[in-house]
Amino acid sequence: MLRTELSAGITVGLMLVPQGVAYAALAGMPLVTGIYASLVPALVAVLWSSSTRLGVGPTALTSLLIGASLTGLAQPGSAQWVAMAVWMALLSGGLQVVMGLARFGWIMQVVTSPVLSGFTQAAALLILLSQLPALLGLREGLIDWLRAPALGAVDGAAAAFGWVTLGLLLWTKRRWPRFPAVLAIMGAAAALSAAIGYADGGGKVVGDLPGGLPHFYWPGLPGWAVLGELTMPVLIVTLVSFLETASSAKVDHQKAGTRWNENQDLIAHGMAKISSGLCGAFATSASFSRSAINLYAGARSGWATLFATAVVLLALLWLTPALYHVPQSVLAAVVVAAIVNLIHPSLAPHLWRLSRVEAVIGLSTFAITLATAPRLYWGVLIGVLMNLTHFLYQRLHPRIIEVGLHPDGSLRDRHLWHLPALGPQVLALRMDAELDFASARAIEQRLAASLHERPQISDVCLFAQPINRIDVTGVETFSRIASLVWETGARLHVSGLKLPVEQALERAGILPSPKIHRYRTEQQALLALQATVPDPAKTAA
Repeated sequence: MLRTELSAGITVGLMLVPQGVAYAALAGMPLVTGIYASLVPALVAVLWSSSTRLGVGPTALTSLLIGASLTGLAQPGSAQWVAMAVWMALLSGGLQVVMGLARFGWIMQVVTSPVLSGFTQAAALLILLSQLPALLGLREGLIDWLRAPALGAVDGAAAAFGWVTLGLLLWTKRRWPRFPAVLAIMGAAAALSAAIGYADGGGKVVGDLPGGLPHFYWPGLPGWAVLGELTMPVLIVTLVSFLETASSAKVDHQKAGTRWNENQDLIAHGMAKISSGLCGAFATSASFSRSAINLYAGARSGWATLFATAVVLLALLWLTPALYHVPQSVLAAVVVAAIVNLIHPSLAPHLWRLSRVEAVIGLSTFAITLATAPRLYWGVLIGVLMNLTHFLYQRLHPRIIEVGLHPDGSLRDRHLWHLPALGPQVLALRMDAELDFASARAIEQRLAASLHERPQISDVCLFAQPINRIDVTGVETFSRIASLVWETGARLHVSGLKLPVEQALERAGILPSPKIHRYRTEQQALLALQATVPDPAKTAA
C-alpha cells in the first residue's frame, strides 16, 4: 500500500507545482502563492475531510472567479489585490465552516446540474479567452490586436512555446494519463528558453520566485466598501468551489463504497481556504482532474496527499529557481489544457432532449455569465432564481389525474389511456404531490370543477398513496374538500393514507369520522366502489 500511495502522491505532487503557478497567474496573484495554496491547504483538508483522496489546491474555476471578481478594484499582483484575494479566501472559508457546523450542506442542492453546467461552460470559455493573448504571443491585448492586426505585435517564440506545449500536454494526457507530463514539458521548455536566451531577448517568463516556506500573512481589516464589493464574489466562490468538491467527492465515495459526509467536507475545505489566506494565498478547492488522477494512480488513503505535499514542499524549498526561464505562454498552455475537459458542445442538445425548460435555464446561465463578465456571479444567481421559479411553478401546478382501471390491474390516468371511469357516478382522483400550501389550491379547484361538471356523482374517492406530507394549509384544505363533497350529497372515500398524514388529520379532529370511508389498499377501495355501482338487472326489476 505504501508503494502505491507514494506513486500516486508523487504523480499528483509533480502536477501541483506547475498548475499552482499557472492558476496563480489566472487569479492575478503573485506566482509563488499558487505553490503556497498547494501546500498547507492540502494538509489541512486531508486531516479534517471525510474525502481524503481529493486533490485540494488551486483550481481553474476558482482562480478565474477570483481574478474576474477583483478586476477593476485593484491592480493585479499589487498589495491591495493580494489583500482582497486573501479576504475572499478567509470569508469564503469562514462561511463554509459555519455552514458545515450548522449542517447546511443540503443548501448546495439549489444549484442544479443545468445551472452548474451552463456556468462551467461559460467560465471555461472565458478562461480560454483570457489565456489566448499569452498563448498567441501577443504583446498587447487581444481586442487591440484584432482591431489592428500586425505581425510585429506577435512574439513568434512565445506562440511556438505555447502551442507546442499545449499539443504535447493534450497528447500525453490521452496516451499516458498517469505520467507527470506538465512538469516534464515545463522543465523542457525552461531549459530550451534558457538555452536560446529567450528572457534576455525580452521574452515574458515566470522570473524570480521566492523560495522557502510561506510566512503568516494578515491583510489588515478591510473597509465596509471593500466588504460590500466582496460579498457576492465570496458567496459565488463558496458555492462553486464546494460544488467542485462535491463532484469529486461523490466519485471518490462511490468507488470506495462509503457515505459522503458533505458537512464535514464543508468544514475541512473551509479550514483549507482559511489556511491558504493566512499564508498570503488565494481560495482553494478540490480539483476534479487531480482527484481523478490520484484515484487512477491507485491512491487508497490520505497518505497519497501527504506525499504530494512533500513533493510541493521540496519544490518550494529548492526548485523555484528552475522555474525562472519558463515562458508565460507555457503557463497559458497549462491552464488551457486543464480546462479543455470542461467544454462540452454536445451538452446543450443533450439537455434539450431531456427537458426543454431546464435546457433554457442552462443556456440562459451560460449567456448571462458571458454577458456580465467579469461579474460572473450574475449567471449563477439568475440561473438559480430561474430554477427555483420553475420548481415553485411545478409545486403550484401538481399532477392531478382521474384514475381508471388499466387491463394490467393498475390505476392510471384514464384520459391518457382512454380508460372507463371506475363507475358511472364515481369520481376517483389522485394527486402526485404533497398536500401543502403549494398544491392545496390546485386539488381543491380540480375537485370543485369536476363536481360542478358532473352533478350526478355519488361517490368521490381520493387515492392518497403519493401524499407523504401534509401541512396546516393542507389540513384545512382537506376539511374543505370533505365539506364540499358532503354538500353535494356524495360519499367521500380515501385510500392509502400514510401514517404522518393520517396522524396530522387526527390531531386536527377530522379523523376518525363516520362520514369518511378509509381503505388501506387500492384493492379494498376498488371493491368498495364497485359495491356502490347499481346492478342493471335489479334496477330493471
